[in-house]
Amino acid sequence: MDDLTSTALLPAARDVAAAAARCAAAAEADRRLDPDVVKALVAAGFPRHFVPAGCGGSEGTFLELHRAVAAVGEGCTATAWCASLAAHVSRMAAHLPREGCREIWADGPDALLVAALSPIGTAEPVPGGYRLSGTWPFVSAIDYADWGLLAAMALTGDEPEPRLFAVPRSAWRTTDTWQNVGMAATGSNTVTVEDVLVPAARTVSREDLFAGRAAASDASCHAVPMQSTTMMFASPALGAARGALGAWTDHVTPKIRAAAGRTGPALAGMPTFNRTSYDVTLTRSATEIDAAGMLLERSAATADSGPGISGRATMESWRDCAMATEILVGVVNRLFRGVGTAGQSSANPVQRFWRDVNSVAGHQALQLESAAIAYARTVLDV
Repeated sequence: MDDLTSTALLPAARDVAAAAARCAAAAEADRRLDPDVVKALVAAGFPRHFVPAGCGGSEGTFLELHRAVAAVGEGCTATAWCASLAAHVSRMAAHLPREGCREIWADGPDALLVAALSPIGTAEPVPGGYRLSGTWPFVSAIDYADWGLLAAMALTGDEPEPRLFAVPRSAWRTTDTWQNVGMAATGSNTVTVEDVLVPAARTVSREDLFAGRAAASDASCHAVPMQSTTMMFASPALGAARGALGAWTDHVTPKIRAAAGRTGPALAGMPTFNRTSYDVTLTRSATEIDAAGMLLERSAATADSGPGISGRATMESWRDCAMATEILVGVVNRLFRGVGTAGQSSANPVQRFWRDVNSVAGHQALQLESAAIAYARTVLDV
């Protein structure tokens, strides 16, 4: 499991990263990924990574995916985010009944799926399924999606039950609402569904999904609790921090070389060049990125251990992802400050990585406070 450099996904991810970096500025301006970049991430194998083998998918590992997503993130955080979710939402859809899986992947395992997991819609039971209605904001890559996995409260029995419903692209309309300063290129717009019939085969209990109880798959990657897969949100931030460090290095290296070759006294009123500050910034940032990477690799390895993951291991994994993200935020904030006024130009990718990582860190799954409470209660049993 440690040597994944020979697998198909990681080399393809590096190609996606290069294409995404070239298109990053235009994608931010358009507030959605470039269509050719989306085609590249699909061709690389991200959507099929966790698709059941019986539907033509790879049933891959979390560690392999984590490394590939981080590689994409070095070029563009938003592309890495969409690539990660493309894989993980397919994993979620694999919890549907067998008939539903066959319908989603009837044309092959490369269908692009998106999701909204907060149950803010409503679903009324009818013969054969449910009538689904609702509006879901912040659905990343919705402009390119083939299927959506949308959460709603099913109005059954005395207590409404949260369920997820798979609906095809033709079932929703999209409203252009994504105007955020960070992760601008994810195109995380709003989706509305109005009284759409969803067959029973295309719905799964949210509880079963979060617990890792797949109806028709015994693959290891489908039998893990959702909280063990939080690296889906953190992996793009790791790549972004690496990308930011690379861009920072490219910017400061000529300045250091120029200062090293300068002779004569410093200009009056100007501070003396301090090489040490650059050395310390580089050393601290590189070390902290490596430390965060180790935490995320451990989290991915935990998910790859499959069925039987303990409650404590699950909370440790969530803790590791949240802490790694906090470390990475500190890194990009330092690099943004350290690159100087000239380096903070909109033409320099450091500022894009800085905005994106801070935006990623705002996701509710990566909040250190929530992870700390869950971890502490597991450890202390109080």
